[in-house]
Amino acid sequence: MSIPRLPTCLITFLTVGLFMLNTPLAAQEHEQADTRAPSGQGLPPDKTLRLNVSTSGYPPYLIVKGDSYAGIIWDVVNRVAERTGFEVSAIQVPRKRVDNLLLQGYLDATPRAREWTADPEQFLFTDAIVNVEEVFFFPKDSDFHYEGPESLKNKTLVTHLGYRYPPVQELFDTGHTRRFDVPKDRDMFRYLLYSDELDAAIADRLVGQWIILSEDLQGQLRVSEHNISEYGFRLMLRKDWSAFATLFNRELEALKTSGELEQILSRYR
Repeated sequence: MSIPRLPTCLITFLTVGLFMLNTPLAAQEHEQADTRAPSGQGLPPDKTLRLNVSTSGYPPYLIVKGDSYAGIIWDVVNRVAERTGFEVSAIQVPRKRVDNLLLQGYLDATPRAREWTADPEQFLFTDAIVNVEEVFFFPKDSDFHYEGPESLKNKTLVTHLGYRYPPVQELFDTGHTRRFDVPKDRDMFRYLLYSDELDAAIADRLVGQWIILSEDLQGQLRVSEHNISEYGFRLMLRKDWSAFATLFNRELEALKTSGELEQILSRYR
């Protein structure tokens, strides 16, 4: 039996499609690599910060609704930009491609914890904008109480699909603690509240507070006093942005001292 030949036009279409998928930027990103030489000891000539906001955001740090943006990081970066004469250009990039596109000059910055980066020495990091804390959320009438990893034995925890939790990973690996994986953050609390077999959910404190606010779950959940991890959430920059990093850190400290940062945080929790 012979295999039918594909029409030439279809072969051309598929070839072009595969080429586009393997180029450094897909067509929808509309950006060119930055070949400008930094001026002023690390500031680009046109003072535009191309910030990765991710294709789906990361509420409440980055909230993406079409071409509209909000969130803690977005608000802080734009407040700093207003004070320093910068403009912020939002670029939506899939998470797996961010590091390479930053190194290649298609992006200038992305929100990131240093500890989440495979090769942090390749990049420049600002001071922490806010701390990311992994804590336990549990129903308000639950007797759940976190006093260290040993208190999690024989518990079933709602976890994010694909995430690792180093401080308690051994408990999962040995089966002393069970995990119930959920693909989306905002669904974690729904499962927790409507199942008697789930004890608590591991989530970022601010993410959890945002979900409670946006899903109208106030008064139904409590949060553990102690966390299992804490990392500084920063801007990860191209290394030639040293002057901007200094400028950003100075203005960030001013926002903290004046109470403006706390005002921004209060909008999302």
